[in-house]
Amino acid sequence: MIITSKRVWIADQFVQAQLEIRDGIIVNIYPYNTKKVDIDYADKRIVPGFIDVHTHGAYGFDTNDAEEEGLKKWLKRIPEEGVTALLPTTVTQMPEVLKRALRNVAKVVKDGYEGAEVLGVHFEGPFLDMEYKGAQPPEAIQVPTIEAFDAYQDAASGLIKYITIAPEHDEDFKLIHHLTKNDVVVSIGHSSATYEEAIMAVANGARSMTHVYNGMTPYHHRKLGLVGAAFRIRNLYGEIIADGMHSTPAALNVFYQTKGPDHVLLISDSLRAKGCQPSDNLTLGGHPIVISPEGLAFIKGTETIAGSTLRINQALKVLVEKALVPFNYAINSCTSNPAHALGVDNRKGYLKVGYDADIVVLDDEYNVCQTYCKGKAML
Repeated sequence: MIITSKRVWIADQFVQAQLEIRDGIIVNIYPYNTKKVDIDYADKRIVPGFIDVHTHGAYGFDTNDAEEEGLKKWLKRIPEEGVTALLPTTVTQMPEVLKRALRNVAKVVKDGYEGAEVLGVHFEGPFLDMEYKGAQPPEAIQVPTIEAFDAYQDAASGLIKYITIAPEHDEDFKLIHHLTKNDVVVSIGHSSATYEEAIMAVANGARSMTHVYNGMTPYHHRKLGLVGAAFRIRNLYGEIIADGMHSTPAALNVFYQTKGPDHVLLISDSLRAKGCQPSDNLTLGGHPIVISPEGLAFIKGTETIAGSTLRINQALKVLVEKALVPFNYAINSCTSNPAHALGVDNRKGYLKVGYDADIVVLDDEYNVCQTYCKGKAML
């Protein structure tokens, strides 16, 4: 199959080109009007598939539910917003709940599924800080140990590839050393760490920061905190929820301009409520939540933000049209940057020959016209 457009995102720019796809791979890229094409997308934008490294669920399903059919439905439908790969993300709960969730992901991966590719699991918690726990259930927060993590990784059949941890509670960074040795991306989050403690965490192996601005020590010009560390450590990856509500458009602009084009990770931090009708029966980590008219989630009866219903294509629009982030910075943050962070940039994150045919077609309003997961049209 050959598809074409006058705007294909190649080499950090839009060019006129044709993509030939065979057996799920981009096998050739031709100049415009070289070959007879199967589908002509005219001047719609063709970009790499989106990768979401922090997403708890959608369509009524949460990773912690440990429901095989719910996970399969999520993976099959999430290409509606252009996502072609993701990390199902846990939320802090008691050990047996988490282990069931991890076993469920491992089983679905082993048995097979349609849609977006599972690149691993993002294990958010339970090794977090009580003061900055946010919506994470306090009763299930644990002290980080290698033994506890290994039990979770065993349940996941090795699929935990990314973990959020409060490094100030990891004595002598023993767990971070273990995670780094075993190729798990360590992300600082839900943490009361100081700027100086963040420096030491990075020196000992931390490589990312979870939903910057949220669930962490704030910035002050004499007490930089974790937000200041995210700004100052240029090659540290930093997740950002670009709904314009977790952080204002101005704050989004500051973060992207400070970090540059290569180290921001655009995330949805989405909950089961995404893609669902409003309901009074929603939960996160076993605790009831409510969704505001704008799509923001709160722990019921509080002002504690608990996640979002954000779609990645909508986030891209917020970044470019409201936050005035350069398009290449914005698109990199949901394509090439997460691919690099996860070590899959040899096959994902770009439109290149030899890469997976994970492709999104967008109109000028950022609506998803078509998504290809390894060459298969999903819409």
